[in-house]
Amino acid sequence: MNRHVKPPSTAHVLPAPQSLPDLSFVIAAYNEAGNISKTVERVDTQARKLVGSFEIIIVDDGSTDGTYAESKALAERYPVRALRLSRNFGKEQAMMAGLLRSVGAAVVILDADLQEPLCHLETMLKHRAEGFEMVYTVRAQRRDETWSKRAFTRAFYAMLNIGSETAIPANARDFRLMDRRVVNALCALPERNRFMKGLYGWVGFRSKAIPIDLEQREDGISKFGFRGLFKLGLTGLTAFTAWPLRIWTSIGISIAACSILYGLWIALRTLVFGIAVPGWSTLVVAITLLGGVQLISIGVLGEYLSRVFTEVKGRPGFIVAEDHSIKSE
Repeated sequence: MNRHVKPPSTAHVLPAPQSLPDLSFVIAAYNEAGNISKTVERVDTQARKLVGSFEIIIVDDGSTDGTYAESKALAERYPVRALRLSRNFGKEQAMMAGLLRSVGAAVVILDADLQEPLCHLETMLKHRAEGFEMVYTVRAQRRDETWSKRAFTRAFYAMLNIGSETAIPANARDFRLMDRRVVNALCALPERNRFMKGLYGWVGFRSKAIPIDLEQREDGISKFGFRGLFKLGLTGLTAFTAWPLRIWTSIGISIAACSILYGLWIALRTLVFGIAVPGWSTLVVAITLLGGVQLISIGVLGEYLSRVFTEVKGRPGFIVAEDHSIKSE
């Protein structure tokens, strides 16, 4: 008896899943309309030589120029995904927005100002093949900066590494290659006040440093002035070390001990030599000193408390207003 076997229906056969890119590039941009096209062109040229597939994620951090319009136009010619944040949330949050949407087996973070030589990308990939899960760049020298900025940077990293759980390399750049496991670990961290250079060290994994020399900007000026650096430095200090709290505890104990000893000396002198006429200048200096120490210590406590307040509110670190790519249309 012949049986006619009905061929299986193909009506419900799902298409094969699209292969994920080998590499994702995350570029945080703020008012970089004059640089973004050249940056993407260079990234595309370099990436095609080294990997089979890649994506470029541009995060417009609330720019007031044509950065986002330029980024959307680039999506028609390059594998670009353009994100526009609803306002300027800062570079740290812009990088996180890109990391959360990246899907590559490895992710490269770089700036949009064309200062970081992309020729080091090949070296980064070689170190990853050797087993390093994070390959980051450090500035070989800072001769192009003012002496005050160099001194501030040295002091900041020295203070940051006092009592810190993990060593944070000085002069490290955001230009780095990270394995998908590192990116997933960073994205899983729930904190809102992010100091990325500290988080890179905190998550661990095998890391390798590459010294580089920065190139000159081709257009515009740096958007990261002293005020921004100071704010970022304060975030780093309060997020990765508690020594400011401990040092003021030590100062308080020292002042209290000196006060007790001075009180004993006054009592002894009074018993031996009688009551002396009190000095108003000494009293005023003591009150002013103690008042200043108290205000500074309250300020340090307030900085840590403000970080706790921000975390407790649970607001997102950023809001994406637009997400554009040719594939999504």
